[in-house]
Amino acid sequence: MSEARSPTAVDFPSDITLTIINPPPTQRPVNVLILLHGLGDVAQPFANLARQMSLPETVCLSIQAPSPLPFDLRGFHWGDDIVFDQSHDGLDVDTGFEKSHKLLSDGVIKEVLIGKCGYSARDIMLFGFGQGGIAALKVAATLVDDELAGVISVGGPVPATVQQKTSKSKPKTPVLLLGGSSRSLLTVTAIRNAKDVFEYVQVTTWQRPGDGMPSNRAEMLPIMAFLARRLRSRVGVLRGAVELS
Repeated sequence: MSEARSPTAVDFPSDITLTIINPPPTQRPVNVLILLHGLGDVAQPFANLARQMSLPETVCLSIQAPSPLPFDLRGFHWGDDIVFDQSHDGLDVDTGFEKSHKLLSDGVIKEVLIGKCGYSARDIMLFGFGQGGIAALKVAATLVDDELAGVISVGGPVPATVQQKTSKSKPKTPVLLLGGSSRSLLTVTAIRNAKDVFEYVQVTTWQRPGDGMPSNRAEMLPIMAFLARRLRSRVGVLRGAVELS
């Protein structure tokens, strides 16, 4: 385990909005979990989720997307642009991620967590919902030589700009994809694309429509099991799991 310290607000550039959730003072933070909200949301709900999960020896960062939605719409987005998707009666979630990638990969992970705080890539995991999951997968796909602890993406496929990898150059960061049994962005094609890009991909399909966040213990269990396998802890990650109603 690395001799790292918890980040503080002053470690980050002033234009990054985030909430830091530290483990109890008796636990040294040997892991970092970065939480990324979905399109049109803010950071606070995922900060609340981090507190509920109460992961041992893990500092959690709930980061707000860098761009506000236009036209006085509430919330923020991770994309480079806003595109209205007429076929789905809403906003397109995959509109390029160069700005958010620079913020997350270069700013948060490389400059702050690794450069200032002393973590290694293997100590860092990303957990994203919808467009936040797409942004997380973009980060992991570019770190071919650096294995992260993992990526959990709820309803977020690999972005279209990520190229398929050869068998010798696939990122070793393990990926957990979760989504609904219907009306999901994690289509058969999207899952195949993820397996073409990443070496290790686990897929969990909930027996309900849509890609909403897990709403009960059974839906949360695959996430907690993935965290238990990949986060480093003397206490045991599943011991900190909560039953969601």
